[in-house]
Amino acid sequence: MQLNDVGEQLSIIIENTVDQEARNWLEEKIRKIVREGNVRDMYLTYSLVPSKIGLQNIQSTNSGNDLEDYLRIQKANIQQISRIYLLINVLKADMEFFTPKVANIIQVADTGELETFLKFLIVLPNPEAYKTQAVDALRTNVSTVFNAIALNNPYPALFFNEQQWNQMYLKTAFMQGDLNAILDIDKRANQELARIISDYAHERWAASRDINPYFWRPVSGFLNATLLADMKRLLNSADPLENKAGALCCYHSDTPEAKKLLQDYPHLLEQVKNKILSWKTLKD
Repeated sequence: MQLNDVGEQLSIIIENTVDQEARNWLEEKIRKIVREGNVRDMYLTYSLVPSKIGLQNIQSTNSGNDLEDYLRIQKANIQQISRIYLLINVLKADMEFFTPKVANIIQVADTGELETFLKFLIVLPNPEAYKTQAVDALRTNVSTVFNAIALNNPYPALFFNEQQWNQMYLKTAFMQGDLNAILDIDKRANQELARIISDYAHERWAASRDINPYFWRPVSGFLNATLLADMKRLLNSADPLENKAGALCCYHSDTPEAKKLLQDYPHLLEQVKNKILSWKTLKD
């Protein structure tokens, strides 16, 4: 998404949705903040948006583009869109001055304001500048704030290093979040994460505790002897979902031993081959 396109598209949505008086308030605030370099006013305006712009159904541009798709996936409301529009415009006006000030929102925002910032980092200019703030959000125990960066968000896959990515994936599991909503799991799978998943599973099994079958998805490319034994356990489990998870891991592995193991479960092999069974349909 190009910055100019994002700003223009958000402007159209706001124009189609927000009444004239509220639009005038927002535009005047943006002009004043840019003109005066007033950081305090930027934070205050970001905070005041809900008191000036009421929640209402968003009138889209009907363009069916990536931005609108993303807004829909994130269930964006007009207040969130207005806040991001504010940040984009001040950054466009003076990137060097406003970038560190925008980054500091994480220090002054309430929960709802922080969720908006994290969900829509990807549409800000130079989004990598906010990586520290995105990583800091992984430390929270507030599920809505954590989910804002971890779920349905392309930012982590694009900018997190391996350790940060692994931390996010594991904490999503610990917080019983929707692992299926993490983007680009297969692309960011790595050997260290596969090892940690296996170690964690062994701890859970030793304590007679269940594991979300979807948790195994990143291990396919790293099926060593230990993980192959884990796959065998999954395939022989009394839980059909664990059988399916084991089948998917083996099918998507390049390890001959995994392929051979799956041959002993032809009904599962056929389901995966025929695309009846996939990670997307695992719990259907």
